[in-house]
Amino acid sequence: MLSCFQKYCLSSFIFLFFLGFPFESVAHGVDDATRAFLQQNTGVQFIPFLYIGAKHMITGYDHLLFLVGVLFFVYRSRDVLLYVSLFTLGHSLTLLFGVISNIQINAYLIDAIIGLSVVYKGFDNLGGFMTVFGKSPNAKIAVLIFGLFHGLGLATKLQEFKLPEDGLLINLIAFNMGIELGQFTALAFILLIINFWRKHNSFIQFATSANCLIMSAGFMLIGYQLTGYFIR
Repeated sequence: MLSCFQKYCLSSFIFLFFLGFPFESVAHGVDDATRAFLQQNTGVQFIPFLYIGAKHMITGYDHLLFLVGVLFFVYRSRDVLLYVSLFTLGHSLTLLFGVISNIQINAYLIDAIIGLSVVYKGFDNLGGFMTVFGKSPNAKIAVLIFGLFHGLGLATKLQEFKLPEDGLLINLIAFNMGIELGQFTALAFILLIINFWRKHNSFIQFATSANCLIMSAGFMLIGYQLTGYFIR
């Protein structure tokens, strides 16, 4: 069996392979057609922004990796709802406020912090904080805080397209609603897979391997974004 370190190296290689493709073509679901629409749209476009928001979340692997980590050891439905609600509250606030207030933050740094959120959750799930510090951070507060950064990442991405003021608030609300639809759709499949695996004896072994991979992906996201910040 592979050790956690070996899984880290293997997943790092796989992740680097995918990073060999043009990042802009896959990151956050902003393809050429979406980019063209966002740059040219005028007035209220509720349905298109709803669709773009949903697609953005479903293809936003950094957001989904964080949510997978958050919900990995959450068993009760009310706890799932609580964590998802905290994350939703966080990213909704900074998404709307960030765009409307035109808060300008370097996209590479924000995405590096989002990668850090993935590392944090994988490390926490592996018991790293308890082992090193003897105490784990408050999970609910951490999810809310990282939700704020995830929303700021969304706001930063939208601001790149310099959306017109006409219909901006309605379009942002539609985009955020789409984010939630995409999030709940993705979570439905994620929870089905996790709950199915929990019924098998191999779940604990799977949990260790999976969270090693989650951490690996988070580290690679951080490395890629910081490379972009210092080099591009």
